[in-house]
Amino acid sequence: MNTLTWWRLALALLAALLSAPTVQAQGYNHPTLEKIREYGAIYVGHREASIPFSYLAGDEVVGYSKDLCDRIVGAIRDQLDDPTLKVVLVPVTSSSRLLMLMTGVIDLECGSTTNTKIRQQQVAFGVTTFVSGVKAVTRKDVGIERIADLNGKVVVTTAGTTTERVVKTVLAMRNASVRPKSARTHLESLSMVVSRQADAFVLDDAILSGLLADSPDGGKLKLLEENFGFEPYGIALRKGDPEFKKLVDSTLIRMMRDGEIEKLYNKWFMSPIPPKNVNLQIPMSGMLKDLLSNPSDSGI
Repeated sequence: MNTLTWWRLALALLAALLSAPTVQAQGYNHPTLEKIREYGAIYVGHREASIPFSYLAGDEVVGYSKDLCDRIVGAIRDQLDDPTLKVVLVPVTSSSRLLMLMTGVIDLECGSTTNTKIRQQQVAFGVTTFVSGVKAVTRKDVGIERIADLNGKVVVTTAGTTTERVVKTVLAMRNASVRPKSARTHLESLSMVVSRQADAFVLDDAILSGLLADSPDGGKLKLLEENFGFEPYGIALRKGDPEFKKLVDSTLIRMMRDGEIEKLYNKWFMSPIPPKNVNLQIPMSGMLKDLLSNPSDSGI
């Protein structure tokens, strides 16, 4: 993360903390709709480089998850009968997102967050809106063709993600191991592979595809075909707020029933997207189709 980005994050955090309700060390416990009504604003956490879910295209926050959260915000406006409700966009990272949600700095986290049983102890998730495979990206010239070839190699993961645990678990089952490294952001992780500080970067395949499409070094890199596993994504919200979760889930389920989520999926995964008008060409998986027909907030 460059100096400018750090300053933007710091300023956004300061603004949110100054204008949001006082938070408690153990977490923010007031009903979210009550908080939003009182302050006339909803604080929406977004990522800056999780293409195509939530990212910056110029100065605009765009993406599949951002569009889903826009629909949720619309439902909140209707529920509160407040068409002028303000939306404050707050940048978050893999490491900060859950803490910022728990402490009331943000009210929704609209990025690329895997719904896990461990995370459910801290936050709640809306019904699953995407299922990602976990893959490795490596340089084309290093001779790594499959997961087994990573044995003894340097593998980088982004801090705050679930992938480090996934890598260790999968390789342990194969009596193999790697030399792990960690980076603060996805872009830093990818740059470590490009600069040969790491042999591979493991992350969810859709985000890796977006990073490769946006990278000037994308032609030097490749995705391995094998998956380490599969991860369900969900919009994250504070735990213990059934009224707000019901609103989030009912909005998403309505979009699943009327085909709006499928249209948004095609917009971000099967069509040219900003800023470079690259088409990721990631067809909807059978697992996601099943979850759109039978919505679930179960984690892994």
